Amino acid sequence: MAADQRGKAETLALRRRLIGSSCRLFFPEDPVKITRGQGQYMYDEQGAEYLDCINNVAHVGHCHPVVVQAAHEQNQVLNTNSRYLHDNIVNYARRLAETLPEQLCVFYFLNSGAYHGHLSSLIDISPYKFRNLEGQKEWVHVAPLPDIYRGPYREDHPNPAEAYASDVKHVIDSAQERGRKIAAFFVESLPSVGGQIIPPAGYFPRVAEHIRGAGGIFVVDEIQVGFGRVGKHFWAFQLQGENFVPDIVTMGKPIGNGHPLACVATTQAVARAFEATGVEYFNTFGGSPVSCAVGLAVLEVLEKEQLQAHAAHVGSFLMELLRQQKAKHPIIGDVRGIGLFIGVDLIKDEATRKPATEEADYLVSRLKENYILLSTDGPGRNILKFKPPMCFSLDDARRVVAMLDAVLTDMEKVLSSCATLRLQPHPALQVSCP
Repeated sequence: MAADQRGKAETLALRRRLIGSSCRLFFPEDPVKITRGQGQYMYDEQGAEYLDCINNVAHVGHCHPVVVQAAHEQNQVLNTNSRYLHDNIVNYARRLAETLPEQLCVFYFLNSGAYHGHLSSLIDISPYKFRNLEGQKEWVHVAPLPDIYRGPYREDHPNPAEAYASDVKHVIDSAQERGRKIAAFFVESLPSVGGQIIPPAGYFPRVAEHIRGAGGIFVVDEIQVGFGRVGKHFWAFQLQGENFVPDIVTMGKPIGNGHPLACVATTQAVARAFEATGVEYFNTFGGSPVSCAVGLAVLEVLEKEQLQAHAAHVGSFLMELLRQQKAKHPIIGDVRGIGLFIGVDLIKDEATRKPATEEADYLVSRLKENYILLSTDGPGRNILKFKPPMCFSLDDARRVVAMLDAVLTDMEKVLSSCATLRLQPHPALQVSCP
């Protein structure tokens, strides 16, 4: 508790001295010192309340008492590794299995979802990372993002799912012509860093046909979008149709509501192939009694508080409010999403759809000044991303959109005044012209 009593400036100075500079802060020019969280709110050292619109890790709400109690109670009894027989790990695996297609029935638990960049093997298959480092390895093949707003096949295409899947087939054919084999296709069920993308329905099943036909397996990443966030389904890959079943599903982040927990679910066939290598899988903290107690508690809260249905209801309401803003503000080029996974694409020009990167950054900064935490994503850092805790309410949605409207209206007035005076707007979009 002593650290909480430090002034913000002292804490920042200590961090700059003691913590590696590659560990970055939100709002580096004026970071927020957060000392407490509850539900969809976070509180700074002065007690100011911030509405959290982006923390999908605190899935059922910051410091949910049921989750906190589950961890505390189990920690008082036993916490050890999964080499000892214990009920929690099998109870948790069984509960997860109940949410998935029956083919996905084998589970491996980890202590945390591996963020791209911590392992060279993950950097190598992550365009988000390798394009800024050493470049693409010859054994990695990147398919076009199935983006119907910015990609080659857009909202007016008669069958974008088939078109984008055909592009994957071309990638496979090209690789095979160079003597390469296909091991796996990795994809987020809803690409988030790519810009809050909603792949067209039918895309995954067609891609799976091509990948499996080439001898590969289909891996979906549900780390940011699983556990009921999309509202309509428990898992985002289920948006692609009830007959589509991936070979591997990865889970993390919201799975433990902030506790370090992750999981891989797969089929018996894949599990047997892994076992045949003779390599033992072991993770010191993965599948521990405490971690599994936390995972069970998260599932209990999701069910008892009906948060999946809540996400569908509040998400639809928020999408409608944002679409109303799109009709009012030309800078909003697209509003897309499902449940409480929503992206607002800011553009400079409707014809070119050029990303409004500076405007998005300014908007996020202004919202923060008004105690609303939002951030940007996408290659152009121009997509406002909404991934709040699942307890995010209708009133929260109204508040965010009202402030978004106010800031955008101010921005438009400034830009209009500058245009009239034939001046360039201030680079930070301050409410003044130079």
